[in-house]
Amino acid sequence: MNKPRGRELGLPFPGTTGAYNAMTDVPGVEVGYYTRIDSDMPLVQGVGPARTGVTAILPLGRNPEPQPVWAGMYALNGNGEMTGTHWIRDGGYFVGPVCLTNTHSVGMVHHAAVKWIVQNYAHAWESEHLWAMPVVAETYDGVLSDINGQHITEQNALSALNSAASGPLAEGNVGGGTGMICYEFKGGTGTSSRRLQIDGEEFVIGSLVQANHGTRPWLTVLGKPVGKLITEDRLFTQEQGSIIVILGSNLPMAPHQLQRLAKRAAIGIGRGGTPGGNNSGDIFLAFSTANRGPIPQLADSRRTLEVINDELFDPVYLAAVEAIEEAVVNAILAAEDMPTARPAGLVCRAIDSNRLMEFF
Repeated sequence: MNKPRGRELGLPFPGTTGAYNAMTDVPGVEVGYYTRIDSDMPLVQGVGPARTGVTAILPLGRNPEPQPVWAGMYALNGNGEMTGTHWIRDGGYFVGPVCLTNTHSVGMVHHAAVKWIVQNYAHAWESEHLWAMPVVAETYDGVLSDINGQHITEQNALSALNSAASGPLAEGNVGGGTGMICYEFKGGTGTSSRRLQIDGEEFVIGSLVQANHGTRPWLTVLGKPVGKLITEDRLFTQEQGSIIVILGSNLPMAPHQLQRLAKRAAIGIGRGGTPGGNNSGDIFLAFSTANRGPIPQLADSRRTLEVINDELFDPVYLAAVEAIEEAVVNAILAAEDMPTARPAGLVCRAIDSNRLMEFF
């Protein structure tokens, strides 16, 4: 069921979005999902229920030539995983996809993403001594799913990668966000975008979140203390999850600028009320699709990058913050009720959008 998104309900989010109000508004970016939602059943480890999935982001689409995706990352709280970040810190780029899944499926999704890289860039990987280091991040879905059963397979992850496309994106109980909880409401996958102009040229910043963080009293929506006003059906007294934020843009940026942009994701999620809990993996990645060219191993001895002057970045930072704030709300609004697996017998409720709009 397609539920109204925040703007469709009338929530007064600032800024101008792209056509889809999604990560896929960034030219060339494609996103795909694999989603598994088992029927209601008691938890039996290794059997189910599996309510989980994989989200795959192709920053450069299916470009057959391996090219660096210039990037920066930041961890507000490191209780989580995002592979490939050591090289992003040192080299300033990654090659291939970005995938999101549950905590105990990082290895399998990484394995599949390596296979996708080797197959997609077959000529280069056959003729050169090249390594594959995809980016795979996670959040914990063990409250709603048999996470210890490790139900995600290589083929599931490849399905997400192979289904990636442009266009509008599903949100809520899809992909890696399938079994996630946000501020004790059903959470999951959310996305938003912002358009902005620099020197008369239009650019886009897209955000995609896997929202699995927060306790109810923290939740703030556009300044309203919603979590203190909607107190029914609470699940926790302490935070149980994390949030992954992916920012993409066609703005030409150097790695140090992308790292600074990734830091602003802390402000974006903070607008929703989270202080960044001790048990939360709040890990952020920012990438640019600009400055395309060969990977360093196949490039000339000198290369040139076009970059935006740092003095022009204030509206860029604001656009990212606004897009992240909206993406988290979209994730909550799109989600559907889901029964708990551990502990059994409860229901993680989706937010009642009519109740939410009473405060606006």
